[in-house]
Amino acid sequence: MNKKLKIVILSKVIYPKENPRANRTTELVKEFAQQGHDVTVYAVLGEYDYTEFEKEYNVRVKNYLGKMFFSKINSDKKSRKSILEKVFTKLFKRVLAFPDIELMFKIPKILKKEKKIDLLISIAQPHSIHWGVAFFKKYIKKNNIKCWVADCGDPFMGNEVIKKPFFYFKYVEKWFCKKVDYITVPIEKAKNAYYKEFHDKIKVIPQGFNIDDISKYRTNHTNKIPHFAYAGLLYSGSRDPSLLLDFLSQLKNLDFRCYIYTTNLNLVEDYKKKLGEKLIISSYIPREELFTNLAKMDFLINFDNQVDVQSPSKLIEYTILDKPILFINNSKFSENTILEFLSSNFENKYEIDDISKYDIKVVAKNFISTYKSNSNQN
Repeated sequence: MNKKLKIVILSKVIYPKENPRANRTTELVKEFAQQGHDVTVYAVLGEYDYTEFEKEYNVRVKNYLGKMFFSKINSDKKSRKSILEKVFTKLFKRVLAFPDIELMFKIPKILKKEKKIDLLISIAQPHSIHWGVAFFKKYIKKNNIKCWVADCGDPFMGNEVIKKPFFYFKYVEKWFCKKVDYITVPIEKAKNAYYKEFHDKIKVIPQGFNIDDISKYRTNHTNKIPHFAYAGLLYSGSRDPSLLLDFLSQLKNLDFRCYIYTTNLNLVEDYKKKLGEKLIISSYIPREELFTNLAKMDFLINFDNQVDVQSPSKLIEYTILDKPILFINNSKFSENTILEFLSSNFENKYEIDDISKYDIKVVAKNFISTYKSNSNQN
């Protein structure tokens, strides 16, 4: 029988928030507890009552110390940025990592209160969570952490999708990388987004999913006209829907329904005038409702990030739902492939070879193996 570990997870958000980092945190918390470990998770909680969640999964859910002064986004989905906060974020995000830099100074106080921790997992975004642990390890010489793993869904300085932080943050990243035991990234190519001197600390642990929970939404539903969807963030010039929507706007004699679920409504709203009822736009909806809707589609869409070091987790969810995936790379945009999908020819669909490695049971065990590796070295 495996040793029962005390596991502490630091994340910005958790259930019921719906984004890849919240999902990763939530699934890890539940699975570690299912495997018999002592699990505590810290996040910015908001007003959601976690009493039933804690009882059902046998975990402890704790808020960061007090309310956040600057960073107002939390896990309860009720949070909204004020106009002033939006202005400050625009002015100081790249200069000071505002507003999430606040988390860096919350974390040392939290870790001081925790007794011996076998495995500490800090989850980014934001990377200031990692910096907070590094800050703790620097000033508390006899710290209480046996193994610290910094999980990085997206890189920081090596992130090619967003505007880079100011140059001096590379020294902050190198500083934290020196302190951490392991860095985990979701794909092999993501290693290239980190400084070479730390590549020996990097392990590949993909995003984890409860495959049974998602596969139950599968359906044989068919549509008289093509129905397809995209769900997730959009970025101008990178994960950009404009080429697809421009092309669809030209298909006057073809009927279809294109669903887009995103918070970046500004990138798609103008196309509603061109496409009318053919385009259905929605902000994020609850995860269960989203899976129910996606399962009724004829195929699903992914927009390429245009970079090798990042890959969206939605590809795994799409695969578990057993739907053909239209992978759109704007630099190699193919009108013929889109027309094939619209005529139910999915010969050029994107495929994931081995879905089993994304099973949360496997993913959680991979994290436990980092603890064992670190124990063997010490």
